Order: sequence, then structure tokens, then C-alpha cells
Amino acid sequence: MITPKFSCSQTNETVLIKLYVPAIRASDIEIHVEGRLLVVHVNPYFLKLSFPGDVTEDDESSANYDPSNGYLIVTLSKEVKGQDFPDLDLLSKLLAPPKEAVGGGIEVLDPDVEGMVEAASSLRIQDPEIAEAISNDWQLPQIPSSENPFDLSTGRHYGFLDLYTGYFRHVAHVENDVNQLGANAETMSPAERLANREQKEEEKWDEEYYMQAADFVNDEEIVELVNWKADFQEHSSELSPLDEEETQAVLRLPRKEYLISPTQSTSLYLTLISLLFSYCYDSRTTQQDPNPESAWTISILTPSFAALDASPSSLSTVFRASYRRALAYPLYRSWLLCERCRHDVADIMAGGKRKVLRYLLKMKGILDHHEVYYIYSKIWMDDYCVWIQSYASDDVLLDFAKEVRSVAIPKSSIGWDLEALERAALSTRESDSDDESEDEIERMTPSVL
Repeated sequence: MITPKFSCSQTNETVLIKLYVPAIRASDIEIHVEGRLLVVHVNPYFLKLSFPGDVTEDDESSANYDPSNGYLIVTLSKEVKGQDFPDLDLLSKLLAPPKEAVGGGIEVLDPDVEGMVEAASSLRIQDPEIAEAISNDWQLPQIPSSENPFDLSTGRHYGFLDLYTGYFRHVAHVENDVNQLGANAETMSPAERLANREQKEEEKWDEEYYMQAADFVNDEEIVELVNWKADFQEHSSELSPLDEEETQAVLRLPRKEYLISPTQSTSLYLTLISLLFSYCYDSRTTQQDPNPESAWTISILTPSFAALDASPSSLSTVFRASYRRALAYPLYRSWLLCERCRHDVADIMAGGKRKVLRYLLKMKGILDHHEVYYIYSKIWMDDYCVWIQSYASDDVLLDFAKEVRSVAIPKSSIGWDLEALERAALSTRESDSDDESEDEIERMTPSVL
């Protein structure tokens, strides 16, 4: 069955669902409503939504199909007139209802699924296969196997909530220039991944590049990139709705639900910051026109991609890792650019989960189109795009945005003597004016940011 393209809107009294189901017969449409559950079936399309509140079919309800454009418009009445149904624009949330965030990071059924199944079973569905599909939410039964009662594998888990393993089993035969764990990606412990990542960063760090070939001495290009106005810097109380391409990307996301502990939730927000930092860096250096190197840039700057390093414990550890990578690997290695990207992350997070979703989808699109690095979209971005819609909080994102904007990242925390290198570079730089001093960079930063 195909999930059709759809959108939802509301008035004080009704909910309107618009589905694109071309080339069907109106007489074949089956619509069933029970409580907060809506099921629409017309071969080959199937849509099952769960709203934040109860809906009902009454004299004000209707279903109209226009064969000329292929749109079916279903209007349902709210059981409680005037009730606001939040997040109708977050389609994954309607397709996979949220649940209590408790326990470990595992994929689970909806806590209300029994009630939904009971409601679905009471609906008069003509096709028995459709009725069965509704009752199990189009998922195969999760039957534990008794063939291997003990997990003797030496493989490690990684990715979103450590849900994945086996994706790098044959990495030695793949041209993955991002993977810094080599053939040991499947066996290294989290502590070993962290140590390996920092060792690789030390090996890659080039102080001469930072002083000469990079922007510190020839900073005009960097200042131009820092001053460039990105669209994620715009502050608006109302974001434009997702376009058709973005909507289709949301509908292609996996239907997943999670049990997330408070500790895991904090870790997800912190890892999100590192993802957005990498995206913002690439966006600034390409002026939001992704090039063939963009997937590499995003991946190499993200610790959870390049080294499968996750679960940061604080903002300082997040930015220490992101800054180190941005100063060691890409073409532009600038402290000023790192600071600008940190403020960009704050701008995105301050816009709430809808704004974050939009840029996660852009990041996912860049990775999806790469023949190797798409794997990071599978083990991280798909889940993050689902999580941000159903589990993230606008209030928490705003709190993090304020902290990200105000946090001070000392150069001494990076582990390289950046201040001494800058003093040495300034001492050898040919002055363009008599009043140039070694405080030039410190004065430049607040004026640009």
C-alpha cells in the first residue's frame, strides 16, 4: 500500500485533510473514523492518522473527490468545538503518535496501540487484508527468535540511540574517506572511539596551515563568509510551510517510535547541536549551494559520523569536538568561522522543531545523494527527522539556543596553543597600517558576530 501525499489544517470546529490520490474511483473510497483515529483506504492508497483530539462524522462532515486534479478533501468535526490540534503540519507525528519518554532507547509500539487496534477492529472494512493491516499498523509481528538465545556477537552498537550495528562490516571494501575507525568500526567501544577520534585530530592538526595557508593571515575571504547572510539567520514567528519536495521526504521517513530516558534525551539534543554545526559550516562555505564536497564536509566535521562518537555530556564537549574538527580538516580553518557557525546553530534552534526539521531534511538530502555517505543518513538522519517532530520540545530547543549563543568557548580548551600561534602569525604579518596590533582578531570577532 502507498501512503498518499497529504496535508492537514483546522478551523475552530473542523479538521481538513487533503489527500492526493489520482486515478481512483470515488465509489471505492473507504473512510472510517473512531475517536482520534482516521483511516482512509482506496486502492492502492492507505492512510492512517491519529489526531491530538477526538474527531467525529456528523452533518458538518464531508468527503469530496475531484477527479480533475486527483485531490480528496475530507472534513471532520472536532468532538470538542474550539479545541486546538497542535502540530498538524508535522506529518510524521500524525502517522506515528508520540508516547511517554521512559526506559531505554528501543523501538516500541504506541502505548495507546491496543485502543487503536480495538477501534480499528470495530470498523467495517470490506477487504479482510486491509482490516488485518490496520490492526497491526502495517508492521510485521515482532516474534522473538529462540534459535539464538544468547548474543555472542562482538559487534558494537552506534547511531541514533545505539540502535544500529553491522553497517560497517565491509567498510574495508568501500571508499569511505570519512570513516576514521577503519575495519574496527564494528568492534571499538565508545571509549575507544573517542580516543581514536582525538588521536586522528592530533595527527591531522597542522599549525602552519592554521597560521599561513588558512584564513588567519589572509582573512578577507573568511570575513566575507562570516558576514554572508544565510536564510537560517532570519527570525520569523511563522515559518513557511514545507514545500512539496520536503513533504515527500517526510512521508518517506521510517515509521518509528522510541522509548527515551531523560539522559538519552539530553544526549540527543547535544548531538543535534553537532549535526547543525556541520551543516552550518558547509552552508556558509558554499553559500547554501551544496557542491560535490558537501557530503564529505558535513560527515568529516560530525564526530558521530566520522568516529561513531556520540553521547556528549555537555555543550563544552560538543563544541570542543566540532571546533577541533573544523580547525583540522576542511579548507577553511578559522576560529572566527567556528564562532559564526555556533551562532547559526542558535538561530536554527531558536526557531523550534519546525525550523530544525527543515535543515535536517536539507542535510539528509545532501547525504542521501552520495553513494557512500548515505549510510550516515540511514543510522542518524532518518531517526533525527522522526524524533524532532514527535519527541523534541520547542521550549527545550529555545533553552538550548540561548545556552549555545551565550556559552564561551576558550581557545585554550581546544588542546592546541592557538593563541600562541596567532601571536606568532601576527608578529610576522606585514602591516597594512601603523595602528595594527596583536589584538586585531579579538576586536574583529564581536564586530562581525
